[in-house]
Amino acid sequence: MKKAKFLSGILAASLLLTACGSGDSEKTGGESKGEVIKWKFGHLADENHIWHKTAQKFEELVEEKTDGSIDITIYPNNSLGGETDTINAIQSGTADMVISGETLQNWAPKAALMAVPYAFRDLDHVKTVVEGEIGEEIEAEINEKAGLTPLYYHTRAPRNLTSNKEITSPEDLKGFGMRVPNVPLFLKVWEAAGAKPQVMDFNEVFTGLQQGVIDGQENPVDLIKSAAFYEVQDYVNRTEHVYSWIYILVGNKQFDALNDEQKKAVTEAAAEAQKFGAELYDKEITQIEKDLEEEGMKFVDVDQDAFREAMIPAIKANLKPEQFELYEKILETK
Repeated sequence: MKKAKFLSGILAASLLLTACGSGDSEKTGGESKGEVIKWKFGHLADENHIWHKTAQKFEELVEEKTDGSIDITIYPNNSLGGETDTINAIQSGTADMVISGETLQNWAPKAALMAVPYAFRDLDHVKTVVEGEIGEEIEAEINEKAGLTPLYYHTRAPRNLTSNKEITSPEDLKGFGMRVPNVPLFLKVWEAAGAKPQVMDFNEVFTGLQQGVIDGQENPVDLIKSAAFYEVQDYVNRTEHVYSWIYILVGNKQFDALNDEQKKAVTEAAAEAQKFGAELYDKEITQIEKDLEEEGMKFVDVDQDAFREAMIPAIKANLKPEQFELYEKILETK
């Protein structure tokens, strides 16, 4: 009996020491600052990308505004897993933040409108939509059905098709195997245009191109550069088929667990980070195109009207009624 009591005492002391040494609380001048909330923030871009630089700014602002009570660790290069994996991890509580766009339609169907081919005329059109009633409608569904709270957003450079041969019209897509993200509509519109699309995680695309598993892929120039696709692709064909935006999101449970002061601080940090990211975008996108040309890529003008006409039937056939209604609202927005 004495031996049992002795072991129990050792165990209790051990647990006490462990608690005192935990990284979840900090002490200053002998007084505890309370529990530090730790968030894991995963995204697919590399460390030199606008998204990552802006995420770092956001992390700094949050730490400053919350006096260190929220600690965000950023995981670039899909190091927490692909976009879908990270969203699933947030929902299960093993991650907290992600950068995501049209992939969210797998939970919230209206998010498909974030990247419907040829729905947006230019980036000004995108901003008008995302900051207006349509954007609010999409955000509300993401919040309700995906369990994620949008904090800020980035406008994106238009998506262009890369390849090792010039592609100027849909006729050039015959037999052309290409990667698309996990977005059902992307599969349908590229099939309608004559290509052979397949879903592939972003972190597998470089190897797929290198080994000839696929012939091309489509993405904005910033991701084309950050993923070094210039090493395995010769042409950027200016299809400009999608102008869009992408959200920086935190799990609803994680955000709701904050006190009012912390929520205010995170919201303020998000607004400042968005401004910072927009300024970075304006500075960097033109330079990125020059960088890709210096790496040997050639930019090719294409018959965008022909691509639009080839894709529109698939858009109409594959959008659900409520999605198509929103699509028409976007087209009418000025």
